[in-house]
Amino acid sequence: MAKLHLVSLGCNKNLIDSEIMLGRLKNYEITPDVALADVIIVNTCGFINSAKEESIRAILDMHEARKEGSLLVVTGCLMQRYREELMKELPEVDLFTGVGDYDKIDEIILKKQNLFSPDTYLQASEERVITGSNYHAYIKISEGCNQKCSFCAIPTFKGKLKSRALENIVDEVQKLVKKGYYDFSFLSQDSSSYMRDHAVSDGLISLIDAIDKIEGVKTARILYLYPSTTSNALIERIIASPVFANYFDMPIQHASDKMLKIMRRGSGAARIKELLNLMKSAPGAFLRTGVIVGHPGETDAEFDELCDFLQEFKFDRISAFAYSKEEDTASFAMPQIPARTISRRLNKIEKITREAIDSSMRTLVGKKIPLIIEGASSEGEFFYGAKPLAWDKDIDGEILINESYVQNLKAGGLYECEITEFAGDRLLARVLKSSQGQ
Repeated sequence: MAKLHLVSLGCNKNLIDSEIMLGRLKNYEITPDVALADVIIVNTCGFINSAKEESIRAILDMHEARKEGSLLVVTGCLMQRYREELMKELPEVDLFTGVGDYDKIDEIILKKQNLFSPDTYLQASEERVITGSNYHAYIKISEGCNQKCSFCAIPTFKGKLKSRALENIVDEVQKLVKKGYYDFSFLSQDSSSYMRDHAVSDGLISLIDAIDKIEGVKTARILYLYPSTTSNALIERIIASPVFANYFDMPIQHASDKMLKIMRRGSGAARIKELLNLMKSAPGAFLRTGVIVGHPGETDAEFDELCDFLQEFKFDRISAFAYSKEEDTASFAMPQIPARTISRRLNKIEKITREAIDSSMRTLVGKKIPLIIEGASSEGEFFYGAKPLAWDKDIDGEILINESYVQNLKAGGLYECEITEFAGDRLLARVLKSSQGQ
């Protein structure tokens, strides 16, 4: 059997596209060793400079390690965004394709022909090969984006919002439940705009209604809410759901009215804070956000305003990013802030981020809660890694299991655990018993 090696870079939306390709390439044996692979696929990210550099390095590394006669295929966002340039500058690559043809990857390899369809691929009912988990799956609900954020080029190469049919989403979840999956994260570039391309303003409410009815879904969450398209009714529906965790992921990008206007975010600080306070009022609420540091126009005063708000509000998780100057964006031509200043500000905000995460984790010490066993932890085989039902897989951290009253813990299993201590920057727990309903 021919062997396949796939590298998926960037966000979890990219991961889903990679899993679609694996679904089309089931006749290949997956190998972790690139030197053994007959076909190598690199699914690139083209969002910001650091991601672009990582993608190029990965392509060159794959070429260097590949065996003679193998096929190197490059796809994804970077290819879509810089198609002409990369096809000229990467003679090492055998086949090129963009973001419109993940479901045709088997034909591309068979015919050995480049393919760039004009429209971004939108999953219908194609089956994927889920990677990295036997209990959790990401579910993409739309492609593209209608927002006009000053710093973001994604709409230029992903196109306008295209929502996936609700019946296709439901069908996919039902099929995955039958395979043993019970934990789901629903995502897109702008999840709260789901179905707005069909003139439906709160399409996520219909999605929640449908998922709530699927027997076997234990928990779910929605990633990437956008302030200007998130309604009070949506938040209240999430809170009322017996399935969806009170998990709220809304990148605010800034807390200054001046900066929010420059960034073209569509909502002012007062509205953002109103939404966040409503989210925070939910029982067991977990709030994640993202911010950009050093966007053109940000003075020390606006930066201090952002820092003050983050310290005051106390998010559970904060992702802070240095502004990246990107072609085809409104901020590209604006006067830029010196890299030294951005670096200094980022260092400060990362301390705030760390304090917020530590504070959130400390609140769990002494509590008895259900945890899902992930398998071996990032600390090695002497610990199991685990996560609470509410947390998203991978991005919210892990809890280390160092004691257990239960023998032969199973990856994907749900167990009642006691959080025993917060050591360094890690939570430790012990397993008390297996949870009901496994």
